[in-house]
Amino acid sequence: MSTDRTPERKALVRLIAEAIEKGARTVEDVHKSIAQLPLKILEESDVLRGRAKEVRRIQDHTIGAIYDLLWYIDEQVELLAEELLNHAAKRRGA
Repeated sequence: MSTDRTPERKALVRLIAEAIEKGARTVEDVHKSIAQLPLKILEESDVLRGRAKEVRRIQDHTIGAIYDLLWYIDEQVELLAEELLNHAAKRRGA
């Protein structure tokens, strides 16, 4: 295997992972912002403040769990991309 192509493959894998990460991070930020709007309004009410804070806690936990899963998937995609690129390079005799 030619070592001059290895840095190119690693750079490509990193580019893929960074694109997924940036996209997911942007979606997560937008998701959190939108989800917080109704809770901010509810927390202004003396009657609903306590319930709204509990809902916020549950919502934050749920959103966090979803994006933790996405970060795990991102890691797996990065590993798969690297494996596929290495396999393709071996088949080409690089």
